[in-house]
This record gives sequence, structure tokens and C-alpha cells, in this order.
Amino acid sequence: MQKRILLLTLAAALSACSTSKLAKLQPGALKPNVVTQPTPHDTDDPAIWINPEDATQSLVVGTDKDSDGGLYLYNLKGEIIRKSESLKRPNNVDIAYQFKVGDRLVDLAITTERETNKIRIFSLPDLKPIDNGGITVFDGETERDPMGVSIYTRPSDREMFVVVGRKTGPTGSYLWQYKLEAANGAITAKVVRKFGTFSGKKEIEAIAVDNELGFIYYADEQSGIRKYYADPQRNDNTELAFFGQNDFKADHEGIAIYKKTATTGYLLISNQQKNTFMVYAREGSASEANKHTLLAEIPVSTIECDGADVTNVNLGPQFPNGMFVAMSNGMTFHMYDWNKIQALIDQASK
Repeated sequence: MQKRILLLTLAAALSACSTSKLAKLQPGALKPNVVTQPTPHDTDDPAIWINPEDATQSLVVGTDKDSDGGLYLYNLKGEIIRKSESLKRPNNVDIAYQFKVGDRLVDLAITTERETNKIRIFSLPDLKPIDNGGITVFDGETERDPMGVSIYTRPSDREMFVVVGRKTGPTGSYLWQYKLEAANGAITAKVVRKFGTFSGKKEIEAIAVDNELGFIYYADEQSGIRKYYADPQRNDNTELAFFGQNDFKADHEGIAIYKKTATTGYLLISNQQKNTFMVYAREGSASEANKHTLLAEIPVSTIECDGADVTNVNLGPQFPNGMFVAMSNGMTFHMYDWNKIQALIDQASK
């Protein structure tokens, strides 16, 4: 009976997408290799966990955004294999590797829980909470409601810092950055930085961190993409770039970073209401590292995408040069073979 209900839910979700939303797809829209099983409520943001023992057994963590929501764990066939404890409107999620808790190293999934003004931390791949019920954020502020989240792992010492955005906030310190610490078998966090310009037009949700190059990117919706240094020790809150201001229909949403090498690759950013992803050079231009010009626009089958992630790791025959995963209406996530996206980027550059 449970399997039948799941199949009926999937059919209804796909039908709703095809009948009411399909007209929004752009000509030549890429088709996903895999569409995940639907969640009960509202998917929002995915993150890819690479299995260190066998990359073909890697998983996707995704948020189901509701007062009775949670984190869902999918295999590369798109099947739901695990759910976290119930969470109150989890929004975005990110993953970090090998954080030391006591005498063990733990991979982490960190999500925002909007209705409790917390970030929640789970171990992977078992998806068990290791945060003593959550860590409050934006303490003392009237505008809280955490939404976006991303993790910076500093290469020099492996210290980890969580960058958190919110539904609404001030123009000059919209984002707060927290240093993760372990004590008594659980993880805590302390604020070490407040930064981030906001246009005031809508909100800031999507955040992405480039660990190797040391940058934070975030989407100032209906305005553009902003870039800052990631390391709080620099004590430098200078805005390094503000790009994509005239390239989007609406809204500027999910950000994913594809790494061709340690220093090159692409920034992929959801053009939500056009159902495309805008592609920029990760390394900037030849003359200016902080000059990000548009390289390509990739039409996809995801509908009104909020969040996305990407990896360059070989995940098996379906994803030999990596996988791009994006949230779609219909309570699903779409998984794409990176080679399909690379081919369109190459075509646009000719």
C-alpha cells in the first residue's frame, strides 16, 4: 500500500508540472537523467554527499520545506532512503566533511530551521542530529527567520564556518558567519562575523562558498550576485563583485560551483522564472579575477528552481564527469549528467 501511495503521489506531481507549468520550459530544455521521488510538501534545496569509499554510492540530501518537514536522503536512482527527524520549515542545506567531534571525524549536513530560528546539524550518512536540538542564530535581532546556509572549510587548518542568511535583514549585515566547535560529543557555534550588502528588493536565500579560492557568493534576489572573502580572519568585508545584474528575468536563486580544476570552473545560478541556469567563469576573466561575465544560459526542465548543487566527481555510468542536481516544483529534485551541461557551455563559447 505504501508503494502504491508513493507512485500515485509521483504521478500527480509530474502531471501537475506537465499540465500547468510545462509551457514555461525553454526550447531545447535539458531533460534530467533522474527525477527523485516526491516529498510530502515542498522541496527547496539539495546538496550532494560524496561517499568516500565508493563514489557511485553517493547520496543527495534535500530539504522538504514545511512545518512538518525534514531532510530527505536520496540515492542516485532518486529513491528516498532516509528521512531526518521532523523539522519546522527547513530551508537550505549544505554539506561538510571530516569535522572532528570527540575522537571521531564526522561528515555534516547543516540546514536552517526557519520557524525555530536555528541551524540544525546532522551526521552523514545516518542523518542523525548532533546539535542538542539546534543552535539559535541571529540572537538579539528582530529580523531572524534563517533561510540560506553554506559552509566554509578553511584549507589551512580545516576549521569550519557556517554562513547564514535570513528572510529579511538590514542592508549592511544581512549575513552572519559562525565558527563550528565540538564539545561533549555535540556541535556548537559562535558568531565571528556580520556582513553582506542587501539591495532591499526582495530577500537573500542562496549562498555558496568556494573553499579553494576562498570566496562567498550570494544571490540578492532581483538585484544580482554578490561576492565576498570567505575567511573571517581576513577582517575584510569588502564587496569584491556584484554581477549578473542585467542577465536575469527573476529571481536570482540557487548557486552551484562546478570545479574543473582547483582554480577553474563555473558558477551556475538559477534564473528562476525563466527555468534556465546562467553560467559564469568561476575564475573570473583573464585580466580580473572578480569580473564574472556571462558565458552561457542553460535551459533545464526544472520548474522555478530555488536551489542547486553540482560535483565534478565520477558517480558512475550516468554521471561520469559529475552530476548537477536542482530543485523543481512538484516536490522533486532533478539530477543531470554534467556532460550535457558542458556540451551546451562549449557550444555557447564557439
